[in-house]
Amino acid sequence: MVPADGILISGHSLAIDESSMTGESKTVHKDQKAPFLMSGCKVADGYGSMLVTGVGINTEWGQLMANLSEDNGEETPLQVRLNGVATFIGMVGLSVAGVVLGVLAIRYFTGHTKNPDGTVQFRAETTGLKQGFMGAIRILTIAVTIVVVAVPEGLPLAVTLTLAYSMRKMMRDKALVRRLSSCETMGSATTICSDKTGTLTLNKMTVVEAHFIGTRLDPCDDVRAISSSSAALLIEGIAQNTTGTVFLPEDGGAADVTGSPTEKAILSWGLKIGMDFNDVRSKSSVLHVFPFNSEKKRGGVAVQSDTGVHIHWKGAAELVLSSCKSWLSLDGSVQPMDAQKRNVYKRSIEDMAKSSLRCVAFAYCQCDIEKIPKEDIADWKLPEEDLTLLGIVGIKDPCRPGVRNAVQLCKNAGVKVRMVTGDNIETAKAIALECGILDANGVISEPFVIEGKAFREMSEIARGEIADKITVMGRSSPNDKLLLVQALKRKGHVVAVTGDGTNDAPALHEADIGLAMGMSGTEVAKESSDIIILDDDFTSVVKVVRWGRSVYANIQKFIQFQLTVNVAALVINVIAAVSSGDVPLNAVELLWVNLIMDTLGALALATEPPTDNLMKRQPVGRREPLVTNIMWRNLFVQAIYQIAILLIFNFSGKKILRLQNESPDNAEKMKNTFIFNTFVFCQIFNEFNARKPEERNVFKGVTKNHLFMGIVCVTTVFQILIVEFLGKFFKIVRLNWSLWLVSVAIGVVSWPLAYLGKFIPVPVRPLQAYFKPCWKSSRRDEEEGRQG
Repeated sequence: MVPADGILISGHSLAIDESSMTGESKTVHKDQKAPFLMSGCKVADGYGSMLVTGVGINTEWGQLMANLSEDNGEETPLQVRLNGVATFIGMVGLSVAGVVLGVLAIRYFTGHTKNPDGTVQFRAETTGLKQGFMGAIRILTIAVTIVVVAVPEGLPLAVTLTLAYSMRKMMRDKALVRRLSSCETMGSATTICSDKTGTLTLNKMTVVEAHFIGTRLDPCDDVRAISSSSAALLIEGIAQNTTGTVFLPEDGGAADVTGSPTEKAILSWGLKIGMDFNDVRSKSSVLHVFPFNSEKKRGGVAVQSDTGVHIHWKGAAELVLSSCKSWLSLDGSVQPMDAQKRNVYKRSIEDMAKSSLRCVAFAYCQCDIEKIPKEDIADWKLPEEDLTLLGIVGIKDPCRPGVRNAVQLCKNAGVKVRMVTGDNIETAKAIALECGILDANGVISEPFVIEGKAFREMSEIARGEIADKITVMGRSSPNDKLLLVQALKRKGHVVAVTGDGTNDAPALHEADIGLAMGMSGTEVAKESSDIIILDDDFTSVVKVVRWGRSVYANIQKFIQFQLTVNVAALVINVIAAVSSGDVPLNAVELLWVNLIMDTLGALALATEPPTDNLMKRQPVGRREPLVTNIMWRNLFVQAIYQIAILLIFNFSGKKILRLQNESPDNAEKMKNTFIFNTFVFCQIFNEFNARKPEERNVFKGVTKNHLFMGIVCVTTVFQILIVEFLGKFFKIVRLNWSLWLVSVAIGVVSWPLAYLGKFIPVPVRPLQAYFKPCWKSSRRDEEEGRQG
């Protein structure tokens, strides 16, 4: 373990595993060209001495931990929007309640408020103190009722229920939600900054291309065209010239391959072409080993078997090829390496390098046993010239299946996917092209593709200007990813970051949504995240976006449903209170509607599953209003209908419902009970309309949502029980069957009304935007007044 940050002074074949800091699994060789060592990294090979440059908080690891300890305390986009809606509703409710309180007080104390029988409630000369006090209390109760009407008490509980239900469902899609509010925030995401290794790719080096006997194998593990003698030579070289091992379980399960990522890739490929690792190693013995080192970029082994002594070499393709004077042909004969054949192999290496494949060549030569030193064999220098080329393989960490489709789905949804990786820029570009993050016909140069160092050295203003354009960032440090996230957030983006390494923790912490990988992710990364992707697959990230949008859409559905209730009830009660001094909907009735019925409604709407249409919309980001113009249209259509119908019944209900033969007190109670019952049924039927705010067919898929149907039935049963058996508590009376039918019929009308209402066009500009100029001008007038 490297104990501190420092610079390499001297050493030999020093290889460092920097995966804990950079997230890249391959070891990094350290020399005078790359001398920097980081605290917390593991020494994989070699030895060395270093000059310590930083310890504790002054190391890269220390700065990373310091960033994680800071709590940014930011509110999510949904919290900001809900706070705005709640503040607005609260201001309206209190203002209206204050006006109503004043009007009712004036009416009462001036003798304009009358009882149902027509007598005046307050006369200054005859009314007693107690009676006057009780009248004032009743006026205050009506004002409180107005506040109860205006404030959607069920909204916090409804939002929590929606988030909790979605969190449970997301678990099935391999997403563990650690922070409840992140369910919705992911739906607002405008960009995803994804790690490459292990997220977009499999984090498993694999042989994907092979050139042998002068031709390319297709598929790369099809060696039927190779002679048995040539295949045996190749397999001998793979099995003996390696630092890895292959363990075959006794129960016949999959082989367990160990070693460096490159060694594991080659050994796994060897198994595919028919290698029996233990059998090959038992048939020959190793005489001498020349270990791989970063200077010569090759490793060799001398092997003795029944067929003689073979010197096998393996290493960087272009260097091994330069030492080859011959090559193995189709029939297993050795052919001289002429200029034309050498150029063919060079072009193959160049083509593989352009695809960002790591090229490894295999070569061998025979050695007379007499030339092997009997003593001091440890000092024997293996022959490395006049080699015969066996073949070349191209190795890479391939993209995960389905990633390209997932990236395209994000593009269609208006979410830009950016790759931020510690790997070199060429490898990053190749993987980005394969995944579809970069377009082959587009611009593949700065600032769209940039190195972390170049981005880091820019000023904050310059970083802000190009942050939107960056699609791929290679050779990035943990701080570079953090700077990119900060720059994107300042531009107004809602940023999601995926990562698995400790190095990703600061960016995961800073992002609006941090997505850690559950299988390959470190504990530090998981603790810094909001959501853990359990299968490490980018396609699961897209499912999280889909669920996030579903949460946001379901919350919008509930808010449309809830505000329709509040607007209708508020206007009805205000008009009734001002005109007659009494309200048809009392506080207990409205608490039933707002707290219990609407909470059940929220749960019903929360169970609406995500649809494919959600991924065809543009992301809402930070600035889009929570209540859209379409929601306002639907809300006003239903609210105006309910207000008109119920006010007609409030003022002329006794005549319309033929209650003239009833006593004045009983007729008033029956009329108010009917208004309450009709109001509730309007909401029950409007619940169906809230399912599909933009679609005309609100019944599509409703029978498949059993919980929705169950909640509608339960709400209806509760309403019947309240009216028929809880009249004393709610201060209502029982209704006959004809009034029940009229209540239901009025509620049913909301369905065709909602259908017709969706033909009304809405402006693109949000409704709230029309009030901003007035707000700004009033603020400007106030400021000028203060200055004057």
